[in-house]
Amino acid sequence: MCGIVGYVGDRDATPVLVEGLHRLEYRGYDSAGVAVLRKGKLVVTKAAGRVQELRDRLAESAPVASTIGIAHTRWATHGEPSDRNAHPHLDAAGRIAVVHNGIIENAEPLRARLTADGVELASDTDTEVFAHLIAAELGAESLEDAVRAAVRQVEGTYGLVVLDRTRPDELVVARNGSPIVLGIGDGEMYVASDVAALVHHTQRVVFLDDGELATVKANEYRTSTLEARRTSKEPTTVDALADDYELGGYPDFMRKEMAEQPEAVERALRGRLDERFATAHLGGLGLDAMALRAVRRVKFLGCGSAYYAGQMGATLVEELARIPADAEPASEFRYRNPVVDPDTLYVAISQSGETLDTLAAVQELRRKGGRVIGAVNVVGSAVARECGSGVFLHAGPEVSVASTKAMTNMSVSFAMLALLLGRVRDLSASSGTRIVNGLRALPEHIEQVLTTDDAVRDIAKRYSKATHMFFLGRVRGWPVAREGAQKLKEISYVHAEAYQSAELKHGPLALIDPDMPSVVIVPDDELLSKNLSTMEQIKARGGPVIAVTNADLPAGLADDVIRVPRGEPELDPIVFTIALQMLAYHLAVELGRDVDKPRNLAKSVTVE
Repeated sequence: MCGIVGYVGDRDATPVLVEGLHRLEYRGYDSAGVAVLRKGKLVVTKAAGRVQELRDRLAESAPVASTIGIAHTRWATHGEPSDRNAHPHLDAAGRIAVVHNGIIENAEPLRARLTADGVELASDTDTEVFAHLIAAELGAESLEDAVRAAVRQVEGTYGLVVLDRTRPDELVVARNGSPIVLGIGDGEMYVASDVAALVHHTQRVVFLDDGELATVKANEYRTSTLEARRTSKEPTTVDALADDYELGGYPDFMRKEMAEQPEAVERALRGRLDERFATAHLGGLGLDAMALRAVRRVKFLGCGSAYYAGQMGATLVEELARIPADAEPASEFRYRNPVVDPDTLYVAISQSGETLDTLAAVQELRRKGGRVIGAVNVVGSAVARECGSGVFLHAGPEVSVASTKAMTNMSVSFAMLALLLGRVRDLSASSGTRIVNGLRALPEHIEQVLTTDDAVRDIAKRYSKATHMFFLGRVRGWPVAREGAQKLKEISYVHAEAYQSAELKHGPLALIDPDMPSVVIVPDDELLSKNLSTMEQIKARGGPVIAVTNADLPAGLADDVIRVPRGEPELDPIVFTIALQMLAYHLAVELGRDVDKPRNLAKSVTVE
């Protein structure tokens, strides 16, 4: 959930490291630091706050030229954000420097043991433990052996990079539950927790697996297991360009990524729709028609927006394929000793493919013999490798913490899965053709929603003084409402709650007053009259109503209306969600929030 960068080569390491941290700041931004090696001495610079604070501190000090170093941008788990708790951390002798993502679950007993041995701890973090444990093992044959001995004493997750001042030509890295990727350059090597830090320098990468270590030098790398068995890891080429991580004239990445959604959806659909047989092709599933017909239930597992996309997917599967389907937070599934049915198809959803809760759910399913596929946006990610089959989202790199285009492509992918499952069962060819045409029309419909930007901005300004909001929807609109409330909370810090519209009268209606706006999802479908009734109940109690709709509403029923185009009713949630992204975005901007880096959050959640 934090950002790691490492470099060894013939260039000055500091600019490479700081630029890499800038690319990874969406993964954590409460403190940052670098450690470089110069003339046999580790030079460490750290600063609480954003990466810019670190840049300023480096500019104030004398430049230190070095060809090897490590760096980190932090999302706090142990110890408050401060200079002393920022990474890198050193051992007592200043020989070993470490940066670390993840959580050491037995940190307290290890800290107590170190203190009893006379070690004076310099921070409140769990990470510092690594530096002292590795230093204590330096009688080992190599730095890699010392790291191997140290990580065996640790319970928990780690993406770890180690620099030893007596070994000026190598870094040692280790992974367990937190991503580490090597970047292969020409006479230089990079290490990072995300390819975003690498694509400005190389597209040739090596992904480490859990329980794997690597010794990295300028011209070579060597990988091995915790048991010291050599492994063979060939580089792969990532499909990402440096420009994908640039703003390109937009004020922030969230705005850019919302605007990219029509193109992202076109990529997700490309080559996957079959007009002749009115179905979808999802070759990555590895399931033929017979295997698809054997599926008796579908369960979607994800966290946050991925969970809400799973809810949309479950509704689509039940409507189009008539198979029982539901969605569950992966964070709960992993702990409740679930009953795993061999006839159920489990779908693990993660933009990064590294979400720890989702990865743990996949591993639990595999242990119990469950059939699980992945829906991820990063090739080579942990969830993708663990599942072995699934749907690649094709959303393109997503930098803003709040997911927009990846969440949209999840929903589109699940619509294709539902269509495929339906067509091997009882969904007629004419109905299949209707859905295929509806999917083809989605990019244009999303483009139409985006053209209402000025109108949505004006509505957001009118409600920018609200401190609470309701989001209400029925059936297809329920997960849309949940996602809308989440977006508003995470980027504007305005309290929002989502309810099924029919549940409003069973308690929450007590909160309706002139200061409590309600955002009501009103598709022009078979439930239109029910949704109009909900709006009447709110208006009767003086509550302001913002309707998001593709229907013709009675005059004066809604105080404000966000209009979206008509499409196929089953696909309405995808288009409606775009409008709620825009509403949350403009309200957050009006309140002066940093929409790309909301407080207390980070992009890839690789800790519990």
